[in-house]
Amino acid sequence: MKRILLQVAVLLLSAASYAQTLTVEKIMRDPKWIGTSPDNLFWAADGKTVYFSWNPEKAAADSLYSISLTDRQPRKTLPAERQHIQVMANASYNIPRTQMVYTWQGDVLLRDIASGKETRITRTAELESGAEFGFHDSRILFRRNRNIFSWEIQTGLTEQLTDFVAGAKPAERSERLNAQDQFLKDQQQELFQAIKDKKAKSDAATAFNKSLPKSEQLRSLYLDDRSLSDARVSPDGRFVVYRVFRESGAGKGAMVPNFVTESGFTGELRTNAKVGTPQPSFESFVFDRLKDTVIAVKTSVIPGISDKPGYLKDYPGKDTAKRAPRGVIINGPYWSEKGTHGIVNIRSQDNKDRWIMLLDAATGTLKPIDRQRDEAWVGGPGISWGSTGWIDENTCWFQSEATGYSHLYTFNVATGQKKALTQGNYEVQEAELSVNKQYFYITTNEAHPGEKQFYRLPVSGGKAERITSLTGAHTVSISPDEKWIAYRYSASNKPWEMYLQENKAGAKPVQVTNLAMTDEFKAYPWREANVVTFKARDNQVVHARLYTPDATKRNGAAVIFVHGAGYLQNAHKWWSQYYREYMFHNLLTDLGYTVLDIDYRGSAGYGRDWRTGIYRHMGGKDLTDQVDGARYLAQQHGVDPKRIGIYGGSYGGFITLMALFTTPDDFAAGAALRSVTDWAHYNHGYTSNILNEPYTDSIAFRRSSPIYFAEGLKGHLLMCHGMVDTNVHFQDIVRLSQRLIELGKNNWELAVYPVEDHAFTEPASWTDEYKRILRLFNGVLLQK
Repeated sequence: MKRILLQVAVLLLSAASYAQTLTVEKIMRDPKWIGTSPDNLFWAADGKTVYFSWNPEKAAADSLYSISLTDRQPRKTLPAERQHIQVMANASYNIPRTQMVYTWQGDVLLRDIASGKETRITRTAELESGAEFGFHDSRILFRRNRNIFSWEIQTGLTEQLTDFVAGAKPAERSERLNAQDQFLKDQQQELFQAIKDKKAKSDAATAFNKSLPKSEQLRSLYLDDRSLSDARVSPDGRFVVYRVFRESGAGKGAMVPNFVTESGFTGELRTNAKVGTPQPSFESFVFDRLKDTVIAVKTSVIPGISDKPGYLKDYPGKDTAKRAPRGVIINGPYWSEKGTHGIVNIRSQDNKDRWIMLLDAATGTLKPIDRQRDEAWVGGPGISWGSTGWIDENTCWFQSEATGYSHLYTFNVATGQKKALTQGNYEVQEAELSVNKQYFYITTNEAHPGEKQFYRLPVSGGKAERITSLTGAHTVSISPDEKWIAYRYSASNKPWEMYLQENKAGAKPVQVTNLAMTDEFKAYPWREANVVTFKARDNQVVHARLYTPDATKRNGAAVIFVHGAGYLQNAHKWWSQYYREYMFHNLLTDLGYTVLDIDYRGSAGYGRDWRTGIYRHMGGKDLTDQVDGARYLAQQHGVDPKRIGIYGGSYGGFITLMALFTTPDDFAAGAALRSVTDWAHYNHGYTSNILNEPYTDSIAFRRSSPIYFAEGLKGHLLMCHGMVDTNVHFQDIVRLSQRLIELGKNNWELAVYPVEDHAFTEPASWTDEYKRILRLFNGVLLQK
């Protein structure tokens, strides 16, 4: 018996040991081995049920679940109700929130919330969308094709409000004759009475028709060579403010070859044009339905519209001529509830200005409320996407980085008073006005840069009341009556789960799902992120995740991970979107490596100066933060400075290349994944913000592009790239490879993945890539 028990104990220990041993093959499998987190939380209109998506098998028809406030047990929704419920999540409410309107299978439906009674407004073969209340809640507005229609709730009358017409207005018919033909025509009139009488009758009929009262006819709004971008109706229905754009016609999109196709023939994928390609031009107009007139919104009065960007000082004598006004994009208007005022959010197309302005729709004139100017680029939470609205008929709200951090402001259009509601060295990352307009619900990182907590703030300002309490991040959905919140919460070593909590400070959060972790995933003791700080060479504080091995396993080597996107945060206390890399870092730590994951200059979460610290020089401070991190590891954690590797994807791959090319003595090896190698070949929207344009700021592009520094390579370099990458094109890595060949470099290799885009999807590709990375680090860093 003792022998049997001993054998069982050995088997159990062996199983536990196996479950806790990480391998690349294990962690890079289909992520469903981890578990599947609930997502896309939203409340039913009655506030009694929360719906969420949970789809471990990625089955399109089997993904919607619900939890009621009464039993708090997850249940799968029935197929018959599933899609209908999901559509209602995006419904629009009337002002007292007694009715909701939404589109379902291309038709518009009105629902009474108390009774649940539904009224079908349209049943057509055409697609209707964008349903909302208008005309002070007396009508339903919806879009069909490019036009706006209204349906009157009281009478059921449908009215077309706009008639946008592609192309130019047809020219009026007029008979234009040359001198000879006119002579002959006049001669006929002179000689023949029958022709003269016929003309007299025709002229009399025309005159009579013109004298009749004209029937009411909807004005056609001809788009000419432009396309409609947006159209909005004022609350009283009088004004339609619309925006059009004209393509430059000179842009040339890149083509990406696709070699592994169903047909067996090489295909092509059209992708974004490269930075500096001429951009569309935008115009905004006001259609006054009462006066039947169309006027242009007057952008020439925008303050600073002709200001020159500061970087031109690097080019003596260049651009000395008077500059034409910069192109702008007008978003909005956003109307007060009664339609007394409307504000617009205006962005310059060079992204160095954001204006909040009051629009007088009757005249098309603009009046400034707030201007945010940034010689780098305007951005930050709630600013990039234009978070704004109205508290009452005279008080609007918006976010601004005026202090260096994104904060919440109000402005009274009657008195001209601007007021900051929040302040401090933290960011307001989300803001939502309560239904009664007495409070803001805000999500901030005030508690710690690596946390997201939920607060309630009076609209008059003052101290915000913290509602959530767990360490990590909360993504919150508020019940319609605002008495409850449902949220996804995660910690650094625990994926997202769903919680319910009363919407008040001190309330106890209740976890209502247990879906995100399988037993296999739980079997390994995943490390909680140790968020540390160190000082950069310019005395700035840098945040990072630090993984340290047990003293008995320490091998003296280290790996630095560089997250992608640039403007992204990863040194935080919640479950990372880089979960594969997080697991890989646990594997490396088990092998004795020290791992550092840095929120370098340009990362999100730390304010304006940190965000724009890479302006006109990517591979500058963002790179020296990595070098300073390496020195921190050597000085504080016993790492051998000659045995430090670096790796990352996308922007992280770019930094890896810059590290091995421009600071080759600081890193012995690097793995550059899906890397930008030349910023002149990346897209316009991202690159022009940071580096301007190649033909106006060649200095910035040259000093920021790895391809110009490839001759500096000393260490061992692995490059990995998907061949159908429509973000960072495969051409990027091919051009750099040719450069390395011509320079005679030997210590590099390129692994290509024929079916992968920028974000890999195949477990086999992930596995192959990270086996190569591990082999690189083990082969170089452990051999010194």
